[in-house]
Amino acid sequence: MKMFSYKFILLAVISSMLLSCNAQEEDKKQPNILWILSEDLSPFMGCYNDSINKNATPVIDNLASEGVLFNRAYATAPVCSASRSALITGVMQTTTGTHNHRSSRTTDGELVPEELRIHLPEGMKTLPELMREAGYFTFNSGKDDYNFDYNRKALYTVGSKEDYQPGMNGWQGNWAQNAKSVTKDTWNARKDKNQPWFGQIQIDGGKAHAKFVREGQELAPNEVPLPPYFPDIPSQREAWTDHYNANRGADVNVETILKQLEADGELENTIVFFFSDHGSPTSLRHKQFCYEGGLLVPLMIKGNHPAIKSGTVRNDLVSLLDITATTLAMGKALMPDYLDGQDLFSKTFHENDYIIGARDRCDFTIDKIRTVVSKKYRYIKNYFPDRPMMQASYRDNKPIVMDMKKAHKEGKLTPYQEKHWFGVRPMEELYDLEADPDQMNNLAENPEYAQILKEHRSVLENWIKKTDDKGQYPEKAIQLEATYNLWKNRPRFIKAKKNPEYDQFITN
Repeated sequence: MKMFSYKFILLAVISSMLLSCNAQEEDKKQPNILWILSEDLSPFMGCYNDSINKNATPVIDNLASEGVLFNRAYATAPVCSASRSALITGVMQTTTGTHNHRSSRTTDGELVPEELRIHLPEGMKTLPELMREAGYFTFNSGKDDYNFDYNRKALYTVGSKEDYQPGMNGWQGNWAQNAKSVTKDTWNARKDKNQPWFGQIQIDGGKAHAKFVREGQELAPNEVPLPPYFPDIPSQREAWTDHYNANRGADVNVETILKQLEADGELENTIVFFFSDHGSPTSLRHKQFCYEGGLLVPLMIKGNHPAIKSGTVRNDLVSLLDITATTLAMGKALMPDYLDGQDLFSKTFHENDYIIGARDRCDFTIDKIRTVVSKKYRYIKNYFPDRPMMQASYRDNKPIVMDMKKAHKEGKLTPYQEKHWFGVRPMEELYDLEADPDQMNNLAENPEYAQILKEHRSVLENWIKKTDDKGQYPEKAIQLEATYNLWKNRPRFIKAKKNPEYDQFITN
């Protein structure tokens, strides 16, 4: 009987030790990290207290309530390729020379001659490369849209067939839109199911319009009031409402992805980031411009991590560059000293006093805008004030532009709208975001705000010098000529009053 007791005790001790070892192994297992990266999406969601979509984005709202919601997360640029170039390196696009939209390749992602390629500074690596070095399987379901030259196979362990065609560098397509394609070449493509993975799944978001809205939930244009900086005409109402519907559709996309993660047994050990590359594309003044509508984005993080406390809401200023640093920290990857962002959950994290944003050439439209946002204010510096908000752009054939120009000709705009859209822009703009959320009352010339204006101006000037903002320097003629040649035969460019920088390439 004693012998049996001893054997029983011994077995119990061994079992306990094995369980302890297994538990320790589980603790050591690195988390999977997923970026659900939406295109062009402003935070018109219930979790952001949006009254129109209060009960219309339940999945995203639940993701936020079960994780950490960031109320003031900002993109580095109000256009995709510049923003994504910064995000994937963790370095401001103006520092790496990737600030001009769609550079270093054609609009179809084809490889350009060596003399047109933009290379990252020596020694700089992208986030996926650093995650691979840390032992992660990596994938990107959808577009890259990076403005620098790179080998996609060095970034991502697996990709679609289209990504690997010869001569491609930064595929622009997006096929991660529904249940059938959401796991194509993603976590299920790895051979070792115990290997942690880092992945990016792109959703159409703001570009999807009402495509994925749940049945019976699509808003009609007259259900959503227009901001006063837009004329109250049908095309503007439709465009504005369109983005509310796009948020509802994004909720469906997120639900599809989360359900697939759960069905595949991947959800429990996956940290999910949900955010957008910049703001709304459907209305003027948002995408490609440096107001809140172009730069403020949704951001929430959920997962099994000691610092992620369910129901946390943060109101501090956050940059998308912080997402890069946070991801590397969570993956225990190398944290290069050139990173501009911080680990959002580090004990040494210090709140940002200011976040910088920048807009430069977008397609063929040459402009330069810099902005500083602080707790209460947004400062904007326009370097080409004589080029109106309505200067030629990719939207010229859209009803919102054509109808705006028609209203201008017919004298149907309000004095503010007339000046804002068609007049000379102020060199400097300053807005009190609390008192003036629509950013219509420019305080830059109000003497009562002279000190605040000076403070933000100094922050920008010091940042330009410290980072050697590449926007200080004219774009190289060879790059401008390539842009001109790319667009010169396209109808919208031919009809447009082109920027004078292109005059040097006109031969007839």
